[in-house]
Amino acid sequence: MTIEFYKFEGCGNDFIIIDNRKLQINLSNAQIQKLCDRKFGIGADGLMLFNDSREFDFNMTYFNADGYEGSMCGNGGRCMIAFSYLLGNINKQRFDAADGYHEGNVIEPISLNQWLVDLKMTDVSNYKQINKSFEINTGSPHFINFVKKVSNIDVFTEGQNIRNNPTYAENGTNVNFVEQNQNNLFVRTYERGVENETLSCGTGVTASALAYALKENINKGTVKIQTLGGHLEVRFTKENSTFKDVWLRGPATLVFKGNIEI
Repeated sequence: MTIEFYKFEGCGNDFIIIDNRKLQINLSNAQIQKLCDRKFGIGADGLMLFNDSREFDFNMTYFNADGYEGSMCGNGGRCMIAFSYLLGNINKQRFDAADGYHEGNVIEPISLNQWLVDLKMTDVSNYKQINKSFEINTGSPHFINFVKKVSNIDVFTEGQNIRNNPTYAENGTNVNFVEQNQNNLFVRTYERGVENETLSCGTGVTASALAYALKENINKGTVKIQTLGGHLEVRFTKENSTFKDVWLRGPATLVFKGNIEI
C-alpha cells in the first residue's frame, strides 16, 4: 500500500502527518516505529492521523515514535492546525484529541510553508509540588525540575533515570529541566515514547510555564520559552487552583511531503 504523508515540525519537534479521512488505515506498532525511524524510515518524534470528526473540524490521533498511541502532543496539535489550514480549511480550527477538545488559530504566515499557530490547551488542575520540583499534567504527564544551568545537564541520562524510577516506570512521565532567566525560561525535555531528548515539547513547555507560575505565585501572564529548537510562548490565567485559558503559541512548518510504500 502506498501512503501519502506530510512531514511537519514545530520548533524542531517533528511529525509525520497522514490524511486519514478517506484511507481509514490501521498501522501496526512495528509499521509506525519504522516510519518514525531516522535511519530506515522517514524519521520523526511521532506520527499523527488526521481523522474525520462528527463534532469538530477533525480528530487528532497521536502515536509516539515507539509505535504506541500517546497522550496529547502540544507541538503536534499546532502542526495539525497548520496542516488543516494547508488543506484549505479556515484559520480557526476545533478538534478533539486524547485529552479532549481543543481549538486553535493560524495567526499569520511567517514564511513559505511556515505559520504562527496558537493552540488552546485543556484546563489544568492536576498538579503538585514535590520539594522544589513539580508534577503537572497538561494533557501528558510532566515532571519539572528547576536547575541553574540547563546547558550543563545530561538530559538523556538524568531524564531517563527519573522516567524509569519506581514512581513513574509503569506509565512513564516526561521530564523537563528548566532554567529560569530574567526574561524567559530555557526548557529541555526528555520525552517518554521517544525515550530521548527532543528539541522541544509543547505540553512540556506548557507544564514548565505553569510550574514557574506556581513557584513565583503568578496568576496571569505570558511566559516566553526558549528550547533547543526555537521559541514558544505560553499564556494563562489562574482561577483559584485551576489554570484556564492556557494557550501555546509558536511556529509550525511544512518540511516536505511524499509517498511511501508500506
